[in-house]
Formats: sequence, structure tokens, C-alpha cells
Amino acid sequence: MRIEPKDLKDLGLLKHYRIIRKWACRNNNLTDPDLELLIYLDCMEFFTKQDFKTGTYAYSWNNRRWNDLLKEGWITVWRERNHTTQKYNIYKVSFKCKQLISKMYRIMLGIEDIPTSHRNSIMSGKTYTDTVMITAIENTNKDKTRNHGF
Repeated sequence: MRIEPKDLKDLGLLKHYRIIRKWACRNNNLTDPDLELLIYLDCMEFFTKQDFKTGTYAYSWNNRRWNDLLKEGWITVWRERNHTTQKYNIYKVSFKCKQLISKMYRIMLGIEDIPTSHRNSIMSGKTYTDTVMITAIENTNKDKTRNHGF
């Protein structure tokens, strides 16, 4: 069965994407480009550093992004190069990364809500932006059209 554009619209998958993305970035010390690049890489089972570079063409350049994502554990080495038969490392997104992206998908589908506990740093309401985001999170969580019978 082929998925049509209307099917995606009917799912409402992207309806609350902005709020979900902001929650994910804020609570995981990621930038919007970092998160979207990780989503891109998650769609590939394995990738090289060149695949990463290809994925970054759509984002503002940050030459520390690769090292930061590796250091913070968002990307891991799956297979090390050996200088003879394997000329380069092969990477994959980490378990931590897969968990975050899966949680985002579950929230988009209405299976889960955006967390509202004290562990969600937005819920502290320290800034005006936080206060606005709290309202947006509450509205997203109340939106029962996210759950389309799943």
C-alpha cells in the first residue's frame, strides 16, 4: 500500500512538531539543526562521516557539530576502520538517540504526552518563553486529535 500526502495530513503527524522539537532540544541540550540531523541519520541504519556531511548541507555550518554529537553520545562507532580492508569508520545513532526520536514519534502520534514533570526544564517557567511553552505543551497534550485510533 502506498502512503499518500493526504494520509500524512490525516495522521496530523507534523501538527505539533514545533512544540515537540522545542521540548526535545531544550531537555537534551541539542540545537534544532542537531536534532533534525539526528532524525535524518536515524533513518539510515549505518552511516559514514561523509553521509553526515551530506546531511549537514541544509543546516548552518558548525564544524564542531560532529565532535559534539559523538562526545555527548548521540552518535556511536559501529565498526572501526582497520586501515587495510576497512578504510573508514561506520557509525550509527546511539540507543539514547533512538529512544529520544521514538519518544518524539509516540508524542506526535498521541501515544504519549510531552512530559510535564519537574524533569522537563521548560516547566520551571523561569522565562516568559517558558510560560508560553507551558501553555503550548498543555494544549498539545490535551489535543485528542493526535491519537487517531492508535
